[in-house]
Amino acid sequence: MSKWKYFKKDEFTCKCGCGLNNISDALLDKLDEARDISGVPFSINAGTRCKKHNSDPNVKGEPDSAHLYGYAADISAKTSQQKFAIISSLLKVGFVRIGVYDTFIHADIDPKKPQNVVWDD
Repeated sequence: MSKWKYFKKDEFTCKCGCGLNNISDALLDKLDEARDISGVPFSINAGTRCKKHNSDPNVKGEPDSAHLYGYAADISAKTSQQKFAIISSLLKVGFVRIGVYDTFIHADIDPKKPQNVVWDD
């Protein structure tokens, strides 16, 4: 049985098939709480990424991406209403690093990166 109400750790395994999954329990704790608040299902597009997958041109990962360290998740969000609900809940549970993209919201807890930031694509 999963420790989390809405997520299983294997949802955050690298998508390339290498099996890497170093996702942070602290990240999952916050995501689970945010999901509960939002009332919107969180479909995870990306969690952990290995260096090879992160450097794939189709992934467009930053060289020092929080995904490499298990500190980030990309949540599918296709409508403005979904984005609003997800972002609102992320802020309520204390996320201070949020990226807004066309089809997803990036949330991370990387302590080495600038805090209290929101960016867009």
